[in-house]
Amino acid sequence: MDKKSIARINELYHKSKEEGLTEAELKEQQILRKEYVDSFKRSLRGQLNNISIREADGSITDLGEKFGNKTGN
Repeated sequence: MDKKSIARINELYHKSKEEGLTEAELKEQQILRKEYVDSFKRSLRGQLNNISIREADGSITDLGEKFGNKTGN
């Protein structure tokens, strides 16, 4: 998600509080918010897939291999 899209989300939010949005703007806001949430989830999943834990016995468990690399939520 680029800065331009995030700025547009914020612009639509402020406009909705001040004067309200048209139907087209409401639809655009919903689409942009969904894209933002999806982008956030992909980023978080990518970070979580790169976590390794050192177990008490000294072995290392790669959580990305164990739980990650799943599609969906």
